[in-house]
Amino acid sequence: MKKILLLFSFFLIAASSFAQKLEYETRSNIQYYNSAAIKADAYSNERCVLDIYYPKNSKNFATIVWLHGGGLTGGNKEIPEALKNKGFAVIGVNYRLSPKVKAAKAIEDASAAVAWTFNNIASYGGNPSLIFVSGHSAGGYLAAMIGLDKKWLQKESIDANKIAGLIPFSAQCITHFEIRRENGIPDTQPTIDAFAPLFHVRADAPPLLLITGDRELEMLGRYEENAYLARMMKLAGHKQTQLFELDGYGHGMTEPAFPLLLNEVNRIIKEHQKIN
Repeated sequence: MKKILLLFSFFLIAASSFAQKLEYETRSNIQYYNSAAIKADAYSNERCVLDIYYPKNSKNFATIVWLHGGGLTGGNKEIPEALKNKGFAVIGVNYRLSPKVKAAKAIEDASAAVAWTFNNIASYGGNPSLIFVSGHSAGGYLAAMIGLDKKWLQKESIDANKIAGLIPFSAQCITHFEIRRENGIPDTQPTIDAFAPLFHVRADAPPLLLITGDRELEMLGRYEENAYLARMMKLAGHKQTQLFELDGYGHGMTEPAFPLLLNEVNRIIKEHQKIN
């Protein structure tokens, strides 16, 4: 696996020159569920919202759906500064949190937000074929679950394979510790079941870029979980799995990881342009 320092710029010079000419707009607290029953529930009404930051004078841009961390028990939607002004739309998503709901509801909500993106991004000028899903920690776990276990997006009539790329930061790849806690299983007892991204390895998944902090500084066995997922994806026949370990950084490794995310988005955009 690859151990790296800060070796990447935030974006290509040409892309930077173009992006700086764009004007951006943010729309906040958009409901991503249409169901009246969901809206009637006060907690769902509060949490099941997203913000969209997008280049308003551009067309066919890519979109990064960003899922916040917080252990599935805390945190709030954000548009990371490192992703702004790069020529992309960025969508920050809130989702319901444990213990007010079962932790699995967070996967359901994140899936609904990604489905909203597929169904609505074209109306903002974006390209539905260039939707990326990313997030840190619990958000990375959600991104991996949505992209690897197809049933979550199938509920929203979306094929998970239409995701252009999955880029989880420091994701839990075994069953998330909050789901284990709900079942009386301690943090140090690994479990791999239907709520583990590792349970859903498959050859036909979207491109997968896994990024973690230093294995000696990360939370519990987070690097090793990601390394195991990367190995099993490759053994399953997946052709576009990469793993980066950020030497010298712990669990809060987002800033040095953002350039890798942007490079991956630009790489896939170029491949998309060649095909189309």
